[in-house]
Amino acid sequence: MTERVPSVAEVLSERRPDTMALNDAYLNPQLGRIVRTLGLDRTWVRGEGAHLVDDTGARYLDLLCGYGVFAVGRSHPAVIGALRDTLEAATPNLPQLGVSLLPGVLAEQLVARAPASIAAMVPANSGAEAVEAAIKLSRATTGRPRILFAEHAFHGLTLGALSLNGNDEFRAGFGPLLDGCDAVPFGDLAALEAELARGDVAAFIVEPIQGKGVHLPPPGYLPAAQAACRAAGTLFVCDEVQTGIGRTGRFFALEHWDLQPDLICVAKALSGGYIPTGGVLASRAAMDAVFDGMERGVRHGSTFGGNDLAAAAGLATLGVLQQEDLVARAARLGELLLELTRPLVDRYEIVHDVRGLGLMWAIELGPPSGGAALRVWEAAERLQPGIAAQLLTVPLFHEHRILCQVAGHRMNVVKALPALVATEEDIRSFASALEQVVARAERPAGAYGRLMRTFAGNALPRSRRRSAA
Repeated sequence: MTERVPSVAEVLSERRPDTMALNDAYLNPQLGRIVRTLGLDRTWVRGEGAHLVDDTGARYLDLLCGYGVFAVGRSHPAVIGALRDTLEAATPNLPQLGVSLLPGVLAEQLVARAPASIAAMVPANSGAEAVEAAIKLSRATTGRPRILFAEHAFHGLTLGALSLNGNDEFRAGFGPLLDGCDAVPFGDLAALEAELARGDVAAFIVEPIQGKGVHLPPPGYLPAAQAACRAAGTLFVCDEVQTGIGRTGRFFALEHWDLQPDLICVAKALSGGYIPTGGVLASRAAMDAVFDGMERGVRHGSTFGGNDLAAAAGLATLGVLQQEDLVARAARLGELLLELTRPLVDRYEIVHDVRGLGLMWAIELGPPSGGAALRVWEAAERLQPGIAAQLLTVPLFHEHRILCQVAGHRMNVVKALPALVATEEDIRSFASALEQVVARAERPAGAYGRLMRTFAGNALPRSRRRSAA
């Protein structure tokens, strides 16, 4: 007999202790190993604003932010209320051979906030799906095959989006990828122009700020890249999946450079973190070229793209951004974070850079200049490239209850994406905790010893770790 399906209320009340075991049995056990090794295996019971709360009641400042989706904070009542209202209204969701109201209003609101080059939206369910759509729209609009992207870019993990990823750790083993997808160095205008001169490039797709490593473009690069694309008849596409929706202190990061792209990819924070959503904001010329008659009226789409719940969550998120003035708040708190953390470059030898824009921030570590400290650093990096970044992330979590991330594979860069509702006190607390862990990491022999002991202790079952503590 088939086992009875429990209610969600029953699952939440009775199965919480099984969370990791269920992951290891039915989802991704290697993720479980990573989480346990780093000691991040808390039993989370709720999210509140800029914080996660575990089963002991401890509150953790969440600077990972679900990879940026919780820009308006976790469990925002306005987003919850919009979803509840939509469910209770029993809206005519997804008529397919018909249209519903909410997706159109969301598109209207996004177009109103976009540059003048944008006229419409193609709905999607994620950032990767938005990038896939941008590839298709670019090829259909121009009749050209090639797509250019920047080295070290991240555009998603579906096959087409993966073909535009600039890092082999994501691409290896999944080939052959899409033909005609070629990388150019980020910030190298001459290299871009050389590829455009071949006359077969449909689009150049670029993150205004690269998410992997938080790399900002050189001054003047993005406007010049846009101009070069226009001159070559190539679409200029901004991937704002992570940088958009207020993250950098502007609604779209592209506003910092007064860009007018042909296509803009959006997702992540658009629904407040509740409903998978995304879209491509497109010029009228691109829309008319792709959907150029009734025979081609449904040549691109997605079953759940533009569903009413995603649209309702998106509208509520835009409302929260406006009512709470969160875009300006991101700019202000981002300036404060840089003001508090940039001096670490001068104070500590291993801090090679601190950078960011708005509430998209990173610190980059590098080797000390010489002596025993350098030998310890080099030995650790030979064993595991990028391990130095864990000298910051692990003690920040265990000692200061701050969750943040390494900004890329084998990369000694630590990244923070605070919720835009984070307080000034949150930012100051993070900066203070960061300096404490950096000061200890400056002495690598002791720092690596503590890290290895932490890893060894995390190999114990969590119940034994608690009793030992």
